[in-house]
Formats: sequence, structure tokens, C-alpha cells
Amino acid sequence: MEKAKKKEVIRLERESVIPILKPKLIMTLANLIEHKSDRAEFLKLCKRVEYTIRAWYLLQFEDLMQLYSLFDPVHGAQKLEQQHLSSEDIDVLEQNFLLYLMEVMDKSNFKIATNDEIEVALSGQYLLNLPIAVDKSKLDNKLLKEFFTKHPRENLPDFVDKYIIFRRGIGIDRTTDYFFMEKVDMLIARLWGSILRLTRLDRYFSRKSKARSKKDPLVEGLAEEDGDDLCVERIRLENMELSTQNLLGKITIQEPTFDRIIVLYRRAGSKTKPERGIFVKHFKNIPMADLEIVLPEKKNPGLTPIDWVKFLGSAIVGLVAVISSLEMPKADLWVIFAVLSTMLGYCAKTYFTFQANMAAYQNLITQSMYDKQLDSGRGTLLHLCDDVIQQEVKEVIISFFILMEQGKSTLEDLDLRCEELIKGEFGENCNFDVDDAVQKLEKLGIISRDSIGRYFCVSLKRANEIIGTTTEELVLKAKQGAITAS
Repeated sequence: MEKAKKKEVIRLERESVIPILKPKLIMTLANLIEHKSDRAEFLKLCKRVEYTIRAWYLLQFEDLMQLYSLFDPVHGAQKLEQQHLSSEDIDVLEQNFLLYLMEVMDKSNFKIATNDEIEVALSGQYLLNLPIAVDKSKLDNKLLKEFFTKHPRENLPDFVDKYIIFRRGIGIDRTTDYFFMEKVDMLIARLWGSILRLTRLDRYFSRKSKARSKKDPLVEGLAEEDGDDLCVERIRLENMELSTQNLLGKITIQEPTFDRIIVLYRRAGSKTKPERGIFVKHFKNIPMADLEIVLPEKKNPGLTPIDWVKFLGSAIVGLVAVISSLEMPKADLWVIFAVLSTMLGYCAKTYFTFQANMAAYQNLITQSMYDKQLDSGRGTLLHLCDDVIQQEVKEVIISFFILMEQGKSTLEDLDLRCEELIKGEFGENCNFDVDDAVQKLEKLGIISRDSIGRYFCVSLKRANEIIGTTTEELVLKAKQGAITAS
């Protein structure tokens, strides 16, 4: 049998999302300012930046929510009937909704999962040990296909005409258990691999695995270390070192997770009654190898072809052994009994393994609905809109703080200093989106460029004067005045 394989490490590109809570970020930066008066001006500037950015996005977010109200799977059909719109007009509104939604996704640093990422994620097993497939006949294939025809993007997955998986952030999930049934399967798999090598049949199977690896370029070099990327080790039963302690005791397996996943799709309609509802579902902490649990319209899993081969193979071997024993001059009933018992035991083991996997599958689906599904529909969109504002505000505040503290900077230097600040003060790695931050600062009018292209900011007091008193501040002052008067 094979010994433990080398470590399996997944290398992932750093993302642009800033994983620091905004209040913590603001207070930490404010405490780095030496003078108390400047600290007060900085806190005022942070509030005005947030109020202004929120106002910029208000109309766009309202349009997004109004459009979604027409395609909400619960009440959207009734609202569409009240509008008395033609089919062509509804098609236009659908595409406008998707366009607004994609812009919000980009601003929230969500990315569409590619074929390579999906293949790498599903190249192993974690807690889900059943083959899960999507029932494509139950999904619409016109809405998304039309959108990406009009708005093409690179590296779109094969299934993008039926559903989209957006992903953001990386985490780690660990599970500790005995995994008795899984260990038995692992031992059988390693024994089968040894038989293939002894019979030299592994050459044929190795050719197939090499052919698959060519389609999966991300698999190559996964164990390489890269200082700019996030490397997460996959600890799986398949790579477990054989020992009495590992086989009989509890072990811990580990799998990288997608911190946030949003799935977008539409169910298939009929010719007489076309479907207009658009589903938007939001999940958290989904193990990469168990990504199937978030797929829409899943087929009920059944016995795999390998399971049927095990059944038939064991039956054939058992029958041959029994017939051979009967043809002998003196048939040994104990040998026949032992062969039949082994055959029936193996079939029973395969069946009960399937039943155990089915129970685990149902448990994972239930968990994904109650524990891992954050929200759906309108709630997901509201979360995204707020997330956009939070990210934009944090980018602007960090960029202005660097320019205020360290003086003039080129775009590349500013990008590097912002990432160093996030790493040094908060211990987080981030691919800072400096272009977007600078655009916002220029729009606010609180930074400029010199003759050689270096950026510099105005003073804190001048920055607050340029932005001016916001509506929110006037409302708060009026509210405080009313409380004082009462």
C-alpha cells in the first residue's frame, strides 16, 4: 500500500477586499495621529467621507432594488402583472438588473469562479462523498447567455449560461472524527492501487490522469510557496500516513473554504408560462471540496458506476469461486460458505457506505440551509450594497492617511505603503485597489497631482472644508438640539 503522499497545498491569489472592521480601522489610524486637534479633524473627515460615498451610490442602489422587486421569485410576478409590460420591455429590465448587479459584485470584490478554480476545488473530497450533479433541465439557459453575449468577460465557466458562482475570501475548515467508513474506503483504494501497479494496469490509468491534469493547469505547482499568495494546506484521508493511531483514533482533516459565495440562477419555465424570478443566494464558509452543496437544482445522488462495478465484480468473483469449488472432487462446504459470506459482506459494506454517505449529504444540505446560508434575494442585495460602501470608505481613508503622514507618492508607492500599513498594523494581507481609491479621492477634491505625477493631499482642515457639512450632520445636529430643548 502507498505511504502518505506529499503535502497538498492550494495556492490562491490575494484578494482586494480589506478584512478589517471599519470602526477598528478608523480608531487605530486616529490613534497614530500625534496632535489631538488633528485627530478630531481626521475622525470628522472619516464621517464625511462615508456620508458622501453613501450618497453617491444611493440612486444606483435604489435602481437595483427597484429592478429586483420585479424579479423577486416570491412577489415579482404580481408586480410585473401590475406594470402591464410587454415581453420585450421585461427582457430589457432583466438585462439592466444584471448589469447593475455585476457592477455591485465587482465593487464588493466578488469574482466569478472559473473552470480551473472549480476543478481544483472539486479535485478532492472532504465531508461530502457522493457525486452531486445539477439537473440542467430545471434551469433557464437564456437569461445569462444573453447577458454575457452582450457583455463578454474572460475566463467564464462552462455552466455560466445556467448559473453563476461568485466567490470572495478564503478561510480554513477543520473537522475531527474517527471516520471509520472513510478509512475503510481509503484502505481499499490504496490496495486497489497496489494491485494495479503489480499487474501494470496503472500505466493505462496514469495516462488518463495525466490527460486530466493538462486540463487543470492550477493543479501544477500547488505545493510551491509564494510570498505574494495565500497558501492553504489540504489535509485529506487519502494522504493520511498509515499507522495504528491514525487508523483507530480520531484524526483532523482540513480544507480551505470560500469565505463568501453567492449563487445566481433562474429556474426553467414552460412555453405557456415563462419563468421571470431570479434567485440570489448567499452562503458563508463553504469547503472547496464540498462546493456541490451550493449548486442549484441538484439531482438526488445514487450509487456511482464504481459502486455498481464493485457489486458486479464481487458477485462474479464469488460465483466463479463457488463454481470452482463445486467442480472439485470433494467440495468443501466451509470454503463455499466463506466465499459467499465474503461476497455478501462486501456488497453489504458498499450499500451501507452509500447509506452513510447519503445521511451525511442530507446533513450537509440541512446545515447549508440553516447555518451556512446567510440570506437570499433582497437581503443579499442589501448586504452587498452596504459592503460596497464599507470597502470604498476603507480604501479612501487608508489612502488619504498614507498621503497625509508620508507626503507625496507615486501610484505604485502609494499602493505598496497602503498594503504595508494593513500588514503592519492589523496583520492582514490585501491586494490594495489603489486605482479605485485614488479616483474617489480625486472626485472628493482632496488630493492633487504635481508636475511629475506624484499624488499629495490637502490638510485635514481643508479637506473637511472642501467636502462640507453633509445632510447627515445637519440631521444629527437638529436631533441633538431637539433633545436638548426637551
